[in-house]
Amino acid sequence: MATAHLPAELYLNRELSWIRFNERVLAQALDPRTPLLEQAKFSAIFSNNLDEFFMVRVASLQSQLHAGVQSLSEDGRTPQQQLEAIRHQLEPLLKQQQDHYRGRLKADLAKHGILLLDYEQLSRKQKDWANSYFQRAVFPVLTPLAVDPAHPFPFISNLSLNIAVTIRDPRTQQQQFARIKIPQKNLPRFVSIPPELHGGRTPQPLFMGLPLEQLVAFNLQRLFPGMTIEGHHFFRVTRDADLELRELEADDLMQALEQGLRKRRMGGEVVRLEVADEMPLALVQQLMHGMEVDDFDVYRINGPLGLDDLMGLLAIAAPQLKDPPFRGRTPAPMLRDESIFRVMRRGDVLLHHPFDLFSTSVEEFINQAADDPSVLAIKMTLYRVSKDSPIIAALIRAAENGKQVMTLVELKARFDEDNNIQWARQLERSGVHVVYGVLGLKTHTKITLVVRREKEQLRGYCHVGTGNYNSKTSSLYTDLGILSCNEDLVNDLVDLFNYLTGFSKQQEFRQLLVAPVTLRRRMQELIQRETEHARAGRPAAIKAKMNALVDPAIIALLYEASQAGVQIDLVVRGMCSLRPGLEGISDTIRVSSVIGRFLEHSRLFWFANGGESELFLGSADWMPRNLDRRVEAVVQVLDPNLCIDLEWYMQLYLDDQRAWLMQPDGSYRLRNPESTGPSAQQELMELWAIRSVRGEGDPRKAAGSGAVAAPQPAAARPADPATTAQSAPGAE
Repeated sequence: MATAHLPAELYLNRELSWIRFNERVLAQALDPRTPLLEQAKFSAIFSNNLDEFFMVRVASLQSQLHAGVQSLSEDGRTPQQQLEAIRHQLEPLLKQQQDHYRGRLKADLAKHGILLLDYEQLSRKQKDWANSYFQRAVFPVLTPLAVDPAHPFPFISNLSLNIAVTIRDPRTQQQQFARIKIPQKNLPRFVSIPPELHGGRTPQPLFMGLPLEQLVAFNLQRLFPGMTIEGHHFFRVTRDADLELRELEADDLMQALEQGLRKRRMGGEVVRLEVADEMPLALVQQLMHGMEVDDFDVYRINGPLGLDDLMGLLAIAAPQLKDPPFRGRTPAPMLRDESIFRVMRRGDVLLHHPFDLFSTSVEEFINQAADDPSVLAIKMTLYRVSKDSPIIAALIRAAENGKQVMTLVELKARFDEDNNIQWARQLERSGVHVVYGVLGLKTHTKITLVVRREKEQLRGYCHVGTGNYNSKTSSLYTDLGILSCNEDLVNDLVDLFNYLTGFSKQQEFRQLLVAPVTLRRRMQELIQRETEHARAGRPAAIKAKMNALVDPAIIALLYEASQAGVQIDLVVRGMCSLRPGLEGISDTIRVSSVIGRFLEHSRLFWFANGGESELFLGSADWMPRNLDRRVEAVVQVLDPNLCIDLEWYMQLYLDDQRAWLMQPDGSYRLRNPESTGPSAQQELMELWAIRSVRGEGDPRKAAGSGAVAAPQPAAARPADPATTAQSAPGAE
């Protein structure tokens, strides 16, 4: 079978596949086995995901439609057909979410002392308190905006929650329209009523809250004294927030990006208008006219708008309604009181976050490098960084200590652009050399290189991972990484950083697969090699774990491999445009998806290779953007013991009884809906907990004993013998 131009019916639409992914997220909220506040969290994630989907993907399709673009997607749909299919697939999910919130979640939370009340349900004393709170904390920040010949329709900001108010002048009997924006930045969505006003309930409620928009709605008379309030209805707006950055024409990338961010904050075209289900048609039409919105882009919602604010409920002190707390452990090789460089010289270290603590592994690596007198240089890429990043602090400290520090800060990381601009400026002010990547490409790779002077020569140490250098997300995402001082890998990173910072045109690497240089070609060769092994009767199989699979050329090669008899097992968290299990096309391909407590983020690729298997991990998915338009790094894992661990890890996910199995039509079903056993994530948490208590190195072996020493900060650790080489020649 050819590797391009396959029939459209062999591909699944990527946008619709993404909605299927978000449907699996919503299923976590609807699952009664999910703790109640975690149900609220997953419902919030579902809504937040949708906001970004509309701001970027739907906005792109609408732009194509308005520009008259008629090019077809890989599955043969026009932009209009894709938008229609998105709405058709999305509407029942929105209904499910609201039915769950109104019909089950609120009632179940109330049984456990968390009351989310409507204004009408408040007692007289509670209303008095709420109205007083409104007067002192909310009223001063509200700005009602009238719409009449003297006042044009106001700008409605992106993702804002608003009240459309109809009022009548009792003297003239003229009806008017006004808009009020609910203040969301500095006020909680659910206003907490003080415990002393809980009405003597037994037991005492844990939390009693009132939606902020209802508090405003029932105090409208204070905003329009002397007028008759005839009605109020809630609405919410989503705008195009994708930055159109003409990078090749920009003299100063940071300045161009800041201008784009200012435009985003103002907001692009409206791509979605959500209105309360009971809003009169005439009022909906007035909003549509004011914002130039088509009827197709209006979503009537039977319930509260903007359920992403349910995330705030996790602040309630109710541990019995949340997942049990989990804290990873320090990786076993790093438990000794010795420098991390000595640990790495003994062999490569595999990291598996969040089960292996990011703080005592990757952050410790950067911290020790910053403080070690023998370290001459630190180079790293930063894509998404937490706002209070310990890594940034370590890099600044390293520069202050006189080391050469270079960071590539990817300014174009979507929705993190402003944060990254601020970090880039702070790093530059501290003496760190900051670059912004390769022209025309987004740098997505996760790599660090540290150079030390040892015994009158230079030695490199490095980290290659699948996840961002982000302290916050490292406890929420599953990611893999390798700490190594392998000479070939270090030299590859030296060449790659030269490619990123200078005019290097490096075309070959030793242990790394680098996009857009070698990664696509090599991945396609690896798949084709399995096809050849199968045709020759040799062992042939592919196992891979990634976030998304939508690349047409890769999909075509996987179909070809399947037809040759290659067994292909894929764990794809999100979008998947490949259709598994098609007779004569993809009989041997199985695709599963794992959605759980942690966001699956690791990428792992295993090839049987005729019995001499090869395994790779890195930052790239099988998507055109990762293979062709980003700088990515995927490293081959050479240590046999680490390969055994990673193969075990891969199989754990492939065997997950709570995984979702993809069907040939793109739908998903749970492998075992009645399973009460642990998921892959739960099993990993349990194994790492045993490992932490017993001080074991291998999570697959429940043997051994002994206490685990608490990790010491870098400054308290004994000096690496190599560090003292300047004062004690020959010591090591």
